[in-house]
Amino acid sequence: MNRTPKQGFSVLLVLLLLDILVIVGAFNALQWLRGVLPLGVWVIEPIVVPGLLVIAAIYLIDGYRSRTEMMGADYTSQHFVAVSLAGVATLILTFVFTLDDTTLAKSRGVIALGFLGIALITLSYRRTVHRWKAHDRSERSILFLGDRASCENFREVCHSNGVHQRIICAITGELEEPAIQLSEDESVGNYPEIMAAIRQGELGVEAIVIRESAHSIQEALANDLTELYFRGVPTFTLELFFETYWRKIPLYRINHTWLFQEGFEIARTPVFERTKRIVDVLLSVVGLAVASPFLLAAALSIKLSDGGPVLFRQTRIGRNREPFTMIKFRTMRKPDGPPEAGDSRYTQENDPRITKIGALLRKSRLDEVPQLWNVIKGDMSLIGPRAEWDQLVKDYEAEIPCYHFRHLVRPGVTGWAQINYPYGASVEDTLRKLEYDLYYIRHFSFVMDAAIVLRTIHLMLFGKGR
Repeated sequence: MNRTPKQGFSVLLVLLLLDILVIVGAFNALQWLRGVLPLGVWVIEPIVVPGLLVIAAIYLIDGYRSRTEMMGADYTSQHFVAVSLAGVATLILTFVFTLDDTTLAKSRGVIALGFLGIALITLSYRRTVHRWKAHDRSERSILFLGDRASCENFREVCHSNGVHQRIICAITGELEEPAIQLSEDESVGNYPEIMAAIRQGELGVEAIVIRESAHSIQEALANDLTELYFRGVPTFTLELFFETYWRKIPLYRINHTWLFQEGFEIARTPVFERTKRIVDVLLSVVGLAVASPFLLAAALSIKLSDGGPVLFRQTRIGRNREPFTMIKFRTMRKPDGPPEAGDSRYTQENDPRITKIGALLRKSRLDEVPQLWNVIKGDMSLIGPRAEWDQLVKDYEAEIPCYHFRHLVRPGVTGWAQINYPYGASVEDTLRKLEYDLYYIRHFSFVMDAAIVLRTIHLMLFGKGR
């Protein structure tokens, strides 16, 4: 039986209601146990702010999204970081900005233990729901409409992005040829045979994907897709499928007219630009002030380790393709002069040029913090595409069509590509990261920025930098 989009919303609603119940139950139970409240007396008002913070934090890490992989260690750590930060925010609001006169203010232990319990319980039933959804999804296929070559390419992309469902190709351009029976091994068949299998309930389909084309869809095919849509099977263009499932833009869609499509203007609208700029400056000033003891310790460590310069300076390409000088803490032994050629342009895994202090700074992402000065100057933003070296940009623009689209906005200290794709050391890696960069530029929002910040904190705490 096909699942409708409403059922995905139902899962979100169930998770939200469970979260509310757990938040209310955990804080009240702990207040009873610690004698803050008489047994059986319930309070709601003091829990509203902590509850909203928990829900917002979980939302920012896609904890309400049915396609989020919740079984792995990565999501587990993100979940604990998100709820912990909500707990820290609650402590600050309660004891620094004095939201006292509430029962929660009477015990720091209630707040600390409450958030720990909430993190454990909310994660446990998310994993249960994920297992159920994964089992349900594994029984349904994704149907691709097109030729064999396009289908094979789509299947490879799906598997490389972690989709392990059966990908079925419905041949739509060979209907006049002898019927191709749907094969368990090949997962290829003529569209009429596959449609018959779906109507008879022999084949469960989660989604239908069609490749964009200059040709209009035949009326019979359009009628079939409409029928399936009303039965709860959504149809995606390939571009929309990429954006919905993987939150990136497929590069085959990029051309010189694509830039002018709807979606890009929001990142360059004056009100958004100015608001983002104000937030960037305020947070950068606060960040430099808070991090100053760590920055001083890092600077002394670098200087004492080999006597070389503390800062690394390099020309990077910024907004509107304007070059600027970016500063970071030096993490390599030979900072002076450009590398000769080849792979030395990139930092490799276990690169011998990285010092011991540099490795620690990279792991913690502390080497990136001096870039906050670039943010204050206006060269960069806190969130945006990675600022690339001008020498590499020349190569990328020569090899990658429309690479310069990523320079529509200021580069960022962190960004959507940086948290979703590991450090790139090739043109192929740059192509993959460009897909995420363009998605960010097209779908920019302050909520998305907040999600990126939260996941960056997770990366810093768990030392996944390079």
